Amino acid sequence: MISNEQPLKHLLGWLITGTKGGKTRAQIIKSVKANPQNANQLATQLRVDYKTVRHHLTILEKNRIVIPIGEHYSTVYFLSQPMEENYSVFEEITNKMDCTRKTNKLAQKIKANLL
Repeated sequence: MISNEQPLKHLLGWLITGTKGGKTRAQIIKSVKANPQNANQLATQLRVDYKTVRHHLTILEKNRIVIPIGEHYSTVYFLSQPMEENYSVFEEITNKMDCTRKTNKLAQKIKANLL
């Protein structure tokens, strides 16, 4: 288990900003926080392929970000206790990610107008 926020911050930084599927994993975490769901419900809500959702849930589960309750198709995913306790760390990371994305879009618009 993750005992303090620093290792979780590094882990979430890598899972969310350091890898290709980080945006999808962030959406899954937000959705599970709002309402624990199964993989099919998440796929439908996020409009993402079921296999993609399963892949990201497996990664999140292995890293103890989400925990599964139930078996097979009735498995519902919840945030782990350390994730619940340190959700503000996740919000900090995703807020920075959103700011970076907006800054990059603005820079692209400025560059396009200069050319």
